[in-house]
Amino acid sequence: MVIAKDKQTATDFESNALDFAELPNIDPNNIQPIDIESLVGTNDPRHPPKILVLYGSLRSRSFSKLAAVEASRLLRWYGCEVKMFDPSGLPLPDDADAEHPKVQELRELAQWSEGMLWVSPERHGSMTSIMKAQIDWIPLSLGGVRPTQGKTLAVMQVSGGSQSFNTVNQLRILGRWMRMITIPNQSSIPKAFLEFNDDNRMDMSPLYLRLVDVCEELVKFTWLTRGRSEYLTDRYSERVESAEAVSHRVNQKSL
Repeated sequence: MVIAKDKQTATDFESNALDFAELPNIDPNNIQPIDIESLVGTNDPRHPPKILVLYGSLRSRSFSKLAAVEASRLLRWYGCEVKMFDPSGLPLPDDADAEHPKVQELRELAQWSEGMLWVSPERHGSMTSIMKAQIDWIPLSLGGVRPTQGKTLAVMQVSGGSQSFNTVNQLRILGRWMRMITIPNQSSIPKAFLEFNDDNRMDMSPLYLRLVDVCEELVKFTWLTRGRSEYLTDRYSERVESAEAVSHRVNQKSL
């Protein structure tokens, strides 16, 4: 098993095999593998879904990162290839150019992914600037390719106090703006310091069950839509615009 390391730039969870010893809260009799045949067409891709996980804190014991790692274990069990971006060293938007190594790493991961999981703490009633900076560095269009359009998204938040949904609601708005398919389910973990034990694992509770539900749903929606995302996001307005652009180029009098 591959464990997340504090200073790793991108944590890969490449093996799909995961012993239930690593999922002590899971009942093996009730967790079900994804029924792929119920979700895909004959010509749809069959490789493991590629999921990018982003978290929004740089604290040495970051509860958003602990939740992200917990979710990554579950996503692996469900058969995904998971990569986690470490935001440490990522410059503020517009404080560096797009050639910065951390920006390039993030953008390459965004293009690689077929779905994403965003996990942010709530700070002053909002997502953290660390979370927002990561999303701001992912452009709507990159070299003629929309790196997030049509990809799936799940959102989660952790809070130090009572339960809130401010951050997941804001993340949903951002997901829509990035033209992503945001799944209906979400997770909000209040008083997160009480939910993770000394081994940095999430204790069994209804909040943990919701986290499992979010992961399961993200994987299902990714299988269901990734082979059809190009068609689902094919828009009349963009087809018209493209046709006009071609006509203008072909009919111009001089180059």
